[in-house]
Amino acid sequence: MTRTARRTRRTLQTAVAGATALLALSACSSSDDSSSASDSPGTASPSDELSGTVTVFAAASLKESFTTLGKEFEKAHPGTKVTFSFGGSDSLAASIPGGAPADVFASASPKTMKIVTDAGDATGTPATFVRNQLEIATLPGNPDKISSLKDLTDSGLKVVLCDKEVPCGAAAQKSLDAAGLKLTPVSYEQDVKSALTKVELKEADAAVVYKTDVHAAGGKVEGVDFPESADAINDYPIAQLKDTQNADAAKAFIALVQSSEGQKVLTGAGFLKP
Repeated sequence: MTRTARRTRRTLQTAVAGATALLALSACSSSDDSSSASDSPGTASPSDELSGTVTVFAAASLKESFTTLGKEFEKAHPGTKVTFSFGGSDSLAASIPGGAPADVFASASPKTMKIVTDAGDATGTPATFVRNQLEIATLPGNPDKISSLKDLTDSGLKVVLCDKEVPCGAAAQKSLDAAGLKLTPVSYEQDVKSALTKVELKEADAAVVYKTDVHAAGGKVEGVDFPESADAINDYPIAQLKDTQNADAAKAFIALVQSSEGQKVLTGAGFLKP
């Protein structure tokens, strides 16, 4: 082989080696770029998905609506579970500073929510998500012909009220005060569902409850509006709790409650928009 031929061959080998190295570097760069893109903040990854249990303490009057929203939440976020504790807002609020495990608290009044915020157990400022108005629940067909709040003062009627410390009881008392009426019930109940149940079981002739509870009872009771209820409409605040064990799911559930989908469920149950 001539000297010129050998020189030409070495030149070609060097060019090929250089091109191969360049291709390898290009492949590595492409792989790195792909990896960077998949790790970018705007790309969802399995770790971003919600999971685990979110525990919600909520006023008894929210039972039907929140149960529906809980099912919707679980359907939208497979791997999550929503558990509820429904009851009188005052007793639920009192249990939270005592260490009751909850992620979200939805109260039937700002006063009971204040118990939690004053204790420093809420994260951020509670938001009002719905409002609720009182109504008289009577037996089906309204056999006692109750048409006003004053009719409840008839000594022949057995009337049930919520305890005055419970939001529905405080609202009922405010309505009675606005009307200048005094009423002695046969019992004070610890939450609105218990008051309504007394009428459903025919243990009472009437109860002052929320419109939403009359709506939820269907044909088991009949509702009677009274004008004084406009003076005692309750705001319902909701808040994430400081000691939550599942902050992401808690925030997502609150977002659902406040969303158009959540509001549709709540207003469909008789709640008023905030």
